[in-house]
Amino acid sequence: MSGAQSGEPPQRAARDSKGAAYQGAVEAVAAILITIGVGYWVDQEFDTAPVGLIVGAVIGFSAFVLRLMRMRALVEPPPNDAGGSEDSAPRDSRQE
Repeated sequence: MSGAQSGEPPQRAARDSKGAAYQGAVEAVAAILITIGVGYWVDQEFDTAPVGLIVGAVIGFSAFVLRLMRMRALVEPPPNDAGGSEDSAPRDSRQE
């Protein structure tokens, strides 16, 4: 049983990150469709032909880009060392 348990966390982490990616993508596309729908409704209700649809599309696309950026932060691991990781590798190898 311990062998199955030790192999489970990496698989589970990969599955969770894929699930988060799909959830984020669905939410992003839904944001575009909902805001375009609201813009279309505004156009029909107030007779403002393309303005509501265009504003809705811009807001929806902005929400889509924001969601993709947040999703990338969740899926992509952060860098280990932001300043000077290139220099640290040769120094470590010389000290050994």
